[in-house]
Amino acid sequence: MERIIFHIDVNNAFLSWSALELLKKGSKIDIRTIPSVVGGDEKKRRGIVLAKSYPAKKAGIVTGDPIYLARRKVDNLYIVNSDRQKYNDYSNAFYKILCKYSPVVERYSIDECFLDMTGMEKMFGNMVLLAHKIKDEIKDSLGFTVNVGVANSKLCAKMASDFEKPDKVHTLFNNEIETKMWPLSVDDLFMVGKSSSKKLHEIGIDTIYDLAHCDVNMLIKNFKSMGKLMHDYANGIDNSAVEKPIPKNKGIGHSTTLPEDVYDLVDLKKVLHRLSSMVGIRLRNEKKYATVISVQLKNNEFFSYAHQKKLINPISSDEDIYDNACELLKDMWKGEPIRLVGLRVTDFTDKTYEQISLFEEIGKTTKRDKVQKAMDEINKKYGSNTIKSAALLNEEDE
Repeated sequence: MERIIFHIDVNNAFLSWSALELLKKGSKIDIRTIPSVVGGDEKKRRGIVLAKSYPAKKAGIVTGDPIYLARRKVDNLYIVNSDRQKYNDYSNAFYKILCKYSPVVERYSIDECFLDMTGMEKMFGNMVLLAHKIKDEIKDSLGFTVNVGVANSKLCAKMASDFEKPDKVHTLFNNEIETKMWPLSVDDLFMVGKSSSKKLHEIGIDTIYDLAHCDVNMLIKNFKSMGKLMHDYANGIDNSAVEKPIPKNKGIGHSTTLPEDVYDLVDLKKVLHRLSSMVGIRLRNEKKYATVISVQLKNNEFFSYAHQKKLINPISSDEDIYDNACELLKDMWKGEPIRLVGLRVTDFTDKTYEQISLFEEIGKTTKRDKVQKAMDEINKKYGSNTIKSAALLNEEDE
């Protein structure tokens, strides 16, 4: 049976939800229609733009701009303070509606969810018509708009929901990849960040079509395992499952509140390095391997969001935990100042196994586990910091 996946993304979530609260309190202005932003405290000089209206976007304001800089771009800019509790309330109401339509809903972030709709045609009929129904129900009952992407995979559903906004339904089925996705710039491909897109352009790969049809071994040489992933994504290949929420009491995790805002990816990776070691030690003490990993970030406006992924191979070594955590970090971090970083592993198994890939070193995970076991024995005998992974030390020194 061919999979059917929905990705539902709230349009301009924080600003839309703030606009609704102001209208409820009697405001005569819908801030979604004027240059406006949701931001922090200007007096601290660290208040940043968390969300902006479409008119503000047209004026050149971008998410992450300091508030004082945004004011320079637009005269009489309307600024509203963020309200974490209200945003959570709207997010919960949004999520509650989606749960009526599928037993498998993945809360990807505060303002976006995946739904596995495979086989639900028998109950709801045409899936594209259903997507329109869900979109309109959210708009009519909650007052804000969403985009819905309908596809055969999570990747393509997410790509589709990013097409023309707002208040739209788009499809990106497997037979539409050639016409709808391949003409796009590589910059638009999910999981391709700024540094990767720059490097791709430098080697002559400008469109997703170029990426889909280039030599995968060349990509692996330039981008390591990320090269294979980008090539798969460019061809619309993504078999990842829509994940149900994970019970919080069934996992091992650590988080740390930072003494000051962190703005730099390298510094965030250093924090993940420390957390990976802490989580890894506990995991190995339990004699378990993890098959799901999640990273949590909380920004300086105290908004928290998390991303997780299902792992192909169970892991327990610090290095494997760290590598996967860094991939999640690159995917989820929006560039805003961060005050808390959390790392969690779940879905344990007592045994390890490794699926063989033509593009990865065979036995890589098993080798890391053996090295990690030897390191643990040395550290247990001579002290916890006697020996560390050179790879992780190199990352920390960057």
